[in-house]
Parts: sequence; structure tokens; C-alpha cells
Amino acid sequence: MVKKIRSFFEKFYLLVILVILYAPIVLLVVYSFSNSSNFNFDQGFTFEAYRAIFTSDKSPELWAAIGNTFLIAAISSVVATVMGTFAAIGIFNLGRRTRRIVENVNQFPIINSEIVMAVSLMIFFVTFAFPEGYLRLIIAHIAFCTPYVVLSVLPKLESMDPNIYEAALDLGANPMKAMTKVMIPIITPGIFSGFIMAFLMSMDDFIITQINKGAATGINTLSTYIYSDARVQGLEPFWYAIFSIIFIIILATVFGTNIYKVSKQKKKQEAK
Repeated sequence: MVKKIRSFFEKFYLLVILVILYAPIVLLVVYSFSNSSNFNFDQGFTFEAYRAIFTSDKSPELWAAIGNTFLIAAISSVVATVMGTFAAIGIFNLGRRTRRIVENVNQFPIINSEIVMAVSLMIFFVTFAFPEGYLRLIIAHIAFCTPYVVLSVLPKLESMDPNIYEAALDLGANPMKAMTKVMIPIITPGIFSGFIMAFLMSMDDFIITQINKGAATGINTLSTYIYSDARVQGLEPFWYAIFSIIFIIILATVFGTNIYKVSKQKKKQEAK
């Protein structure tokens, strides 16, 4: 009896958490088909908000902001993934005390307040006269995305059998070849997860981008454009459609990644 009651409350607790997390998103998707900012279906079920993404007067600015978002996210996440992967390998090979210190330093940008990091980067760029625009934004996004890649890759390195790398060296491979041919293929899932996390973090960022993009450049990402537009006229119906599309894309990416991992594990088990 006690086990049944405990099982019921565990399932009920999980259900409550899922409702709190996902009910607002579900409502957002539902109301994206209302073409109304007042959360009603006076106009019935319609795709007008989705059409407005392409036909609205704001479409050129919107698509420019989307293009900037993907451009900055793509460049910064690729660079952050490369830097973070090699940094994680270096940290993994440090001595115990030094490694602990470096790991803590790596976590500072993550646990630190984002506004503090944004202002710090702004002061850095002004001090060393970095030109306003894409260069500042890409460097800033690389700076705060790289620690997430390191945290994603390190667990894969820790779970890797160190004897495999040593065996590659014993068989005649130099350290670089052993790393690229043996170590990196093993930790590829961690690298891929780090890249996805860096890409999504870059797309989602607002504070660092808003403070460092420069007022005179006219550069906007999706988050900064939403802020500037909503501040003047509030959230128009087509924004709900955009948010819904973003959510569906991210959801599909997460599900696709997990399905790929599960299928890969099943193939390995079948091969054994």
C-alpha cells in the first residue's frame, strides 16, 4: 500500500512539473493560430499570423534579424566548439590540483551574472578599440559559449578508457594523430552536444548582444529585434507564430539527437 501511494505521488509530482514547464508553451502554439494579441479566437482558427511573417511591413527587418542570429550563432558555436574541445582535452591532462583550479575558472562565466559579463566585455572592447558590429558580437558569443562546450566534453573524456590512447601511442601514432584518430572520435557525442548547446545559447542571448552590438550599427538579432519592436507596439500576433516555429525546431532537434543516440546504442548492442 505504501509503495502504491509513493508511486502515485511520484507520478503526480512529475505531472505537475511537466504541466508547469510545458503548458505555457502549448498555449503559445495554440494562440499562434488565433491571429490576435488578446488571446481569443474571434477570427477563428487561421494561419494569418504565419503568413504575416512573410507579408508584414516588418518582414525585411525581421528576416535580417533572423539572418544575423543564425550567422552569429553558426560562427561563434563552431569556433567555441573547436576551442572548447581542445581546452577540455588540455584540462583533462592537467594535474589534479591544477585541473580543479582551471575547471573552477571555466565555470565563472556560467555562474556569473550575465549583465556583469556583458558590461565587462563592453569595457574590454572599448579599451582595446574593437570596431563595433559583428566582430564584437562574435567574440562576445564565443567567450560565453566556450565554457559550455568544455563542460559537455569533459565527462566524455572522463568516461573514455585511457588505455586506448596509450595503445595508439605504443603502436606508433604521434600524439596529434592519436588525438585526432582515436580520442576525438570517441568523444564526438560530447562535442556534438557542446555544439548544439553553444548554438542554442548564442541564438537565445539578449543581454550580451544588446549591450555590445553598438547603437549606430543597426545590427539586430532576433532577441534584440523582438525587444525593440515589443517595447513600441507590444507583441503582435506574428511573434507568437515565430516563437512556435522556434520551439518546434528546437524540439525536433532534441528528439532527433536523442533518437540518433538510442539507435546508435542499439546497433552497438546488436553488434556485440
